[in-house]
Amino acid sequence: MSFNGFTKEAPKFLFENRMNNSKEWYESHKNEYKQYVYNPFVELIKELAPTITEIDDKLMTIPSKLISRVRRDTRFSKDKTLYRDNVWLVFLRDKSQMSTSPCFWFEISQKGSSYGVGYYGAETGSMAKMREMILNNHPAFLNALKCYESQNEFMIGGERYKRSKYPDQPENLKLWIDRKNIFFESAQNNFDLAFSKELPEVLKKGFKKLKPVYDFLNVIES
Repeated sequence: MSFNGFTKEAPKFLFENRMNNSKEWYESHKNEYKQYVYNPFVELIKELAPTITEIDDKLMTIPSKLISRVRRDTRFSKDKTLYRDNVWLVFLRDKSQMSTSPCFWFEISQKGSSYGVGYYGAETGSMAKMREMILNNHPAFLNALKCYESQNEFMIGGERYKRSKYPDQPENLKLWIDRKNIFFESAQNNFDLAFSKELPEVLKKGFKKLKPVYDFLNVIES
């Protein structure tokens, strides 16, 4: 098999599964989840794996470890909805550190899709080290900055402090150092890319483009 693009049945299943919010409904429609959601993600990961290994041979490429679960963990959440209406893949080194490790991702939601690199929720110490490296003009940051400022595919994101911690720094540096978390994202408010057979090639090119940013984030974690 090879990746042929997702279909409208993928977001449709995710939406209906969330609305029904029932283990019985999910179990009776599990074959649809496999056909329209899980299997296409597996094929996508297989096509991306050589490029991901080229970027960093320590990144995991085993599909079963990289695809998000359709069932939510509601133990510590006020929202007791059993199922989510989005799904994603992440390429990272250590799954046990998924929330706080730099990773590449691709996601399908009810709005469309997105892909990029960054943290889901960076640790405070990581962000502090990042600021220090930026203010000291670390070579890895300078490469990442050049990478980011030479393209228009990805936008920097992550919650910012209400008041700049470094008001005298240039605006392009404050984009980085005034954040509590940081990621670089290309978002599509439609399904054109997700439904396209060209998705693997788009992601390969995008992830390669982001390699200097990923390398910088890895230096932070070293």
